[in-house]
Amino acid sequence: MTRHARNCTAGAVYTYHEKKKDAAASGYGTNTQRVGKDSVKDFDCCCLTLQPCRNPMITKDGYLFDKESILEYILTKKREYARKLKEYEKQKQRKEEQSQELTANEELKKLQNFLKGEKTIVSNGSSTMDGASVSNMKNGKDKMLPSFWIPSETPETKEISLQKPDKTIYCPVSGRPLKVKDLISVKFTQVQDPDDRRSLIVKQARYMCPITHDILGNNVPCAAIRTTGDVVTMECVEKLIKKDWINPLDNSKLTQSDIIPLQRGGTGYAFVNDSLEGKHERPVLQA
Repeated sequence: MTRHARNCTAGAVYTYHEKKKDAAASGYGTNTQRVGKDSVKDFDCCCLTLQPCRNPMITKDGYLFDKESILEYILTKKREYARKLKEYEKQKQRKEEQSQELTANEELKKLQNFLKGEKTIVSNGSSTMDGASVSNMKNGKDKMLPSFWIPSETPETKEISLQKPDKTIYCPVSGRPLKVKDLISVKFTQVQDPDDRRSLIVKQARYMCPITHDILGNNVPCAAIRTTGDVVTMECVEKLIKKDWINPLDNSKLTQSDIIPLQRGGTGYAFVNDSLEGKHERPVLQA
């Protein structure tokens, strides 16, 4: 019996070692890495880049974006709209020119048919015998090429009719209309720990609520105050802010619209997600 090595590729079985090696080479990771905590988008990460925000901004629906990323996204969409509008205007002008040319050709064809009819009447009145030809080259057929493979005889694709582009820019996550003036700058309060000298990105507990000093995380529902931009916990909102509708940070009056719940990173567990909706249906086995 021959010896089998780990890197033996002659076998028909996809071994565990080969799976592990391919998973490491693909960069997608193992099952534990894909469904673990590290694969979930952190609450302070941009919804576009999935990286921690340097200049965080929030939409009215509570989705967090980095200022540079969301402005670049809006600028890209505006350029795309300008390009599509230019193509639409070109096609519209081209169709108008074709319509005018078609109208002129129809008028010319009517005139030619009229002159041809007049000539036929004169020729029939003056001739005494029918001079009809049996040749297959009459009526201009000698100018037609019977070869179907030449470029002039090959079928052409029809031009796609473009629709007028929509000028509205939509949020890449929620799909609702997005405007620059609706973006609100927010700020996270860092945890002050003089003994921990690690980088902010490496720290597990990076930010805290500026009122209750509770640590913020994916498992802690948060909200942003529209007037000041501070990110606080929903527990602080329910127990302190909603009691008198006064911001404890600057003693300013607040309303219900000033509280924007922060959307958290979704996972595969129903306890973490705020809204779960089944979009795919499959047949189930019934007892």
